[in-house]
Amino acid sequence: MRKILKLLALLPVALLISHLGLAQCQSWENSDQKDEAENAHVVYRSAFKAKNFDLAYDSWKTAYSLAPAADGKRTSHYMDGIEMYKHFLKSETDEAKKKEYKAEIIKLYDEAIACVKGGGITLKCGDGAECINQKVGQILGRKGFDMYYTLNSVYSENLNVLDEAVANGGAKSEYSVLMPYAAIAVYQFQKELIDAEKARAIHAVIQEIGEAGQSDPTYGSYYSDALQNANASFKAIEREIFDCAYFKTKWEPGYRADPSPQLAKDLYNQLKLQGCDDSDALMTELKKSYEVWATGVNAERKAEFEANNPALLANKAYKAGNYQEAIDKYEEALGSETDSNKKAGYHTSIASILFRKMKKYGDARREAKKAIALRPNWGKPIMMIGDMYATTASSCGDSWNQRLAVLAAIDKYRAASKDSEFADEASKKISKYSRSLPDKSEGHMRGVKPGATETVGCWIAEKVKVRFK
Repeated sequence: MRKILKLLALLPVALLISHLGLAQCQSWENSDQKDEAENAHVVYRSAFKAKNFDLAYDSWKTAYSLAPAADGKRTSHYMDGIEMYKHFLKSETDEAKKKEYKAEIIKLYDEAIACVKGGGITLKCGDGAECINQKVGQILGRKGFDMYYTLNSVYSENLNVLDEAVANGGAKSEYSVLMPYAAIAVYQFQKELIDAEKARAIHAVIQEIGEAGQSDPTYGSYYSDALQNANASFKAIEREIFDCAYFKTKWEPGYRADPSPQLAKDLYNQLKLQGCDDSDALMTELKKSYEVWATGVNAERKAEFEANNPALLANKAYKAGNYQEAIDKYEEALGSETDSNKKAGYHTSIASILFRKMKKYGDARREAKKAIALRPNWGKPIMMIGDMYATTASSCGDSWNQRLAVLAAIDKYRAASKDSEFADEASKKISKYSRSLPDKSEGHMRGVKPGATETVGCWIAEKVKVRFK
C-alpha cells in the first residue's frame, strides 16, 4: 500500500499553501472583531442546520470573511460554504453564475486543505503528521467526489486530486472516493491517457480502502457497496490490465465453493484466455476434472444414442464382421422408422449383407425388392439385383441359361440407369456384360427368335426378352 500511495503521490498536484495567504486561515481568537465573527457564526449555523441556506448565506459570508478558520479548531466555515454553493448551483440557470459558484467551491476546498496543512486548525487527533494527512486526505477526497459528481471537472485534474486524497488518507480514506476514482481510471485507460500500471495501482488502492472499511461498525456497508460498484467499473478493462494471477485469485474461490465439472471447464477456458499456462497447478486440476467427467458423460450419451439408433449399431456390427447381428439391428431400426427413404436404405443394407457377405441370393433379392417398393426410382437396390444376377450367372445351369442370366442382369442395369446417380456405373456394366449375350446360332438351334420371352433357369427364375450378340 505504501509503495502504491507513494507512486500516486508523485503525480502533479497543487501546492496549496504557497498560494494562499495567512488571512484565509485566521481564526477569531485574538481578533478585535471576535464578537462580530462569533455572532455571525451562531446566526448562520442555526439557519444552516435547518437547511435554510438563503437565510444562512449572508451571516456565513460575514463569519467566513472575518474568521475563515472559525475558532481555529474546525473547518466548518469552509465546508459549510461549500454545501451552500452546491445548493445554489443546483437551481442556477445562468452559466456565468454557475461558473462562479464552481470556482468558489474549489477555492474553499483549497483554502481548507491549506489551512489544515499549515497548522492553522488544531485537530482533535493532534498535530502529528499522520493526523494532518488523514484530515487533508478526507477533504481532498470530498473535493474529488464533488469534482466528479457536481462540478464536472476535467478528468485529468479530478484524478490528480483523488490520487493525492488516497496518498494522504491511505486505507482510512472515505468510501466516497472509490466510485469516482474507479470510473475516472477506467475512462482514462480506455482513452490511453493512463497506462495499465497506473490503472492497476488505482485498483489496488481501491481494494485496500474498500476491504479495510468493511470492518467499520458504522460505514462498513457503505464501503462494501462502493467497492462492489468500483469493481463493476473495472470489469470493462480488467482483461486488458490484469494477468493470470489476478483472475485465479478472483475466480478460484467460487470454484472451490462448488467444484462442478462444468464450472471447471468454464474456468479453465476463461483462465486460458487470460494467459494461464497448462502447466499451472490449478489449470492442470481443472482440465483433469473436466476431462474425467466428460469421458464418463460422453460414454453415457454415446450408449444412450446408440440404444436409440439401432442403425448405428448395425453399422458397427457390420464393420466388426458380425453380419447377422447387423441384420438384426437393421430390422430393429425398421420397426421404429416411419420415413420411407430411410426404410428403403435399411432394406438395401440388409440385402447387401445377405448378398455380398452371406451369399443368400434369394433373401437378398427379396430385401432389395422391398427397398424398390418403398423408393421406386432409386437405382441402388436395382443395381444390386443386377450384380446378383451377373455374379451368379456362371453357375446358372448350361451355357444358354448362363447367358439368359446375363440378359436379366443387363435389364436391371438399364432400369437402374434411369437414376442419374447410377447412370454412369450402369452404362459401364451394360457395356461389359453385353459381350456375354446369347449366340444367335444357339438360339436358332433352340428355335428361339429375337424378342421371344424366355425364363432364366436356376434361382433367378426371371423372364427376359431374348437378344443376341
